[in-house]
Amino acid sequence: MKRNAGFTLIELVIVIIVLGILAATAVPKFINLQDDAKESTLKGVEAALHSAANIVYSKAAINGEEAKLASTSAANGTGVATVYGFPAATDVKNSIELSGFKSKAGTPTNSTQFYLENGASSGNCTILYTQATSTASGTGYKIGFGDTGVLSTPTCG
Repeated sequence: MKRNAGFTLIELVIVIIVLGILAATAVPKFINLQDDAKESTLKGVEAALHSAANIVYSKAAINGEEAKLASTSAANGTGVATVYGFPAATDVKNSIELSGFKSKAGTPTNSTQFYLENGASSGNCTILYTQATSTASGTGYKIGFGDTGVLSTPTCG
């Protein structure tokens, strides 16, 4: 009498089909996790930009330059161009280290847009830094998401 020691072809096909179904349900969840990670990364960059702007402003205030239209603060050791004490849009990237990000001039002209190195350079998965416009209350720098900087949260999906 011959004894079978193994799986039949039908059993192997059924296992492969079940694994395919499981993989098909897991891939969309994995893609969603990537979008969530990108959005969280942008929120981290937002916090880093706020911190850098406040550190530069503190240094400018110590030096008595917070009311000047244009000045240079040595907060990072190399000097950051400031506008009313906050980093100028053209120089904000020198006040912060952002690995994995690129930047470009934003719209309006007094802004800089940051985006993921291997992501889209425009759209809702970007962050926009707009420099201060005067010393009046509420006219300091602005940070927002998307091409216009009006979104309160990024959308990378």
